[in-house]
Amino acid sequence: MIEVNGDRPIKVALLGCGNVGSQVARLLLESPDDLAARVGAPVQLMGIGVRHPDAERPGIDPVLFTKDSEALVRSGVDVVIEVIGGIEPAKSLLLAAFASGASVVTANKALLAAHGQELYAAAERAGVDIYFEAAVAGAIPIIRPLRESLVGDEITTVMGIVNGTTNFILDKMTTDHLSFSEALAEAQELGYAEADPTADVEGYDAAAKASILASLAFHTEIAGADVHREGITTITVEDIESARAQGFVIKLLAVATLSGDREDSVSVRVHPTMLPESHPLASVRGAYNAVFVESRNAGRLMFLGPGAGGSPTASAVMGDLVTIARNRVRGTHGPAMSTYRRYGIAPIEDARTSYYITMQVKDEPGVLARIASVFAKHEVSILAVRQTMDDEGHARLGIMTHVARDAEFTDTVSEIRTMTSAISGRIRLIRVEGR
Repeated sequence: MIEVNGDRPIKVALLGCGNVGSQVARLLLESPDDLAARVGAPVQLMGIGVRHPDAERPGIDPVLFTKDSEALVRSGVDVVIEVIGGIEPAKSLLLAAFASGASVVTANKALLAAHGQELYAAAERAGVDIYFEAAVAGAIPIIRPLRESLVGDEITTVMGIVNGTTNFILDKMTTDHLSFSEALAEAQELGYAEADPTADVEGYDAAAKASILASLAFHTEIAGADVHREGITTITVEDIESARAQGFVIKLLAVATLSGDREDSVSVRVHPTMLPESHPLASVRGAYNAVFVESRNAGRLMFLGPGAGGSPTASAVMGDLVTIARNRVRGTHGPAMSTYRRYGIAPIEDARTSYYITMQVKDEPGVLARIASVFAKHEVSILAVRQTMDDEGHARLGIMTHVARDAEFTDTVSEIRTMTSAISGRIRLIRVEGR
């Protein structure tokens, strides 16, 4: 049992002192009296584990830095804050923290997506807390509402923009008519994208966050590897303009839903998506994130805010720290992760959504009828058809479908690709949500 003592300082170890870690250290050191008043006991930063303790870090006492992070987490601290990222040594250090009786605050979405269940179980066995608000959507308070506020409701859908880099790029392509490469270069110049942007633009970061959100929403175990993932590298200005002409915008969405075809499964996917301009997520600009939740009783809820950056993420870390510290003062801990359900993961073939497909076709009588017959053959219902002529005089056909199963739509497209007598150019397709 955690000892109740409001006079004893809450001892904190910080792992990592990069963009986020340095902001956390600053917040811990700058206003100790305010922090103590909120917690009910003094909060003391005992040390900061880093790879290079001798590097210059203005404003932070050099004596706090150590290269021996394992010794630091085993030194009797009450809370370990982990912001180093990656799988190892983060995983081993957090398991060591639990074994030593310390609670944990982490911003490590990759680790939680890959090994969350192991960490949650270790924390529960030790009778300590693990909080991770900063792991998804930066400063936006979304983890705690799913974990606590909505735990008495039944959530049916979680859908959101959870990667600020891709949202910035797509927004620039939409508003400034930039190509993908031009928008990416601007994101890198402004610090929104890494030198190697693969994790963001290929959807890996969003998939890790989607697995965390889905696990919380549906009380089941979902790993990052379970999430269907597509990135934005193939999105073109032509796609953006085609969407705009019909009153849509393109966003990289994380979508988690109870499967319509299988009552005992959930569908979790990340991919570029067309949204109507009237949808709440469509107006989310720049590097902002937003999460849209639907539940049986509360209805539709929207969470919006900065999704990245040192200060916003540090704010979420500090919120978790105060909660955990208050628990330590009271001699208790927060609720354990609720994963009592055993939903299966629906394959992408079972996903149900609308689609928009564009293709260059031969401008001849009967072409549209032949293409429509293929949709009918595979039981994919057409909602609307739009035909235009491009600058070179080629006919372009755009078809919006009603909601269909992914497998049937894929079969439809596969057959259309073989119709060389009707199709004269590349076929492009994108999923549609929120109509």
